[in-house]
Amino acid sequence: MKKKLWMGVAVLALFNIILFGILVYQKKIIINHPSEAAYPIRGVDVSYYQGEIDWEILAGEDINFAFIKATEGSGHIDTKFEENWEQAGKTDLERGAYHFFSFESTGEAQAEHFISVVPKEEGMLCPVIDIEFYGNLFYNKPDVEKTRKELRSLLNALEAYYGVKPLIYATESSYSTYIRGAFDEYPLWIRNVYFSPNMGMPGKWTFWQYDSEAILEGYSGEEEHIDMNVFCGSEQEWIEFLEEHTVKAEQ
Repeated sequence: MKKKLWMGVAVLALFNIILFGILVYQKKIIINHPSEAAYPIRGVDVSYYQGEIDWEILAGEDINFAFIKATEGSGHIDTKFEENWEQAGKTDLERGAYHFFSFESTGEAQAEHFISVVPKEEGMLCPVIDIEFYGNLFYNKPDVEKTRKELRSLLNALEAYYGVKPLIYATESSYSTYIRGAFDEYPLWIRNVYFSPNMGMPGKWTFWQYDSEAILEGYSGEEEHIDMNVFCGSEQEWIEFLEEHTVKAEQ
């Protein structure tokens, strides 16, 4: 009798765990609410999916920074980049541009493309390289050494041109495959919309994309949601980060 009772309890517990996992995956239950006291500096990243952005309104949504998609691979330009870059520059937000890494293009070609699109302006945040899997690459991951070689080429070229070390954006999968142990000298922007990224790496990440389904005021694109991010540090540490990771005036 006791054995059957314990089996029933175990089955019920397993069912509840599975149900909880499903609800978390479907984002019916949100468990990653980064503390505003611990992470007071917050920001967004945007692309053409957010459509027309009223940057004055968006800047008033209790955010401090915005990363704007500029390029992808060696030829694609985000159709809203020029407008977003210009209008965001009229606000008090710290702004930076990001590039979506292509596994099919050389790092040199991608660097040339980004540089041709993104102006070098004093005070802008360091450039960002977004490396994540797309299409069938989720299941057929590109060669590690070849990818690292092209990524290194891209990072070196951007640092040489903008005079500041770029930021690497990665999912936990792309981070563990290509970044960890090979690019630790670069600031890291990690995506985890389910849990805290402090998975044995506290203090090693600089930005955390914690929500991909936030809704703010100030944009009217086909995508109603916007990505939310936090900076790992205090307001004083944010000031120190900006001193080191923004583009300086030409000497």
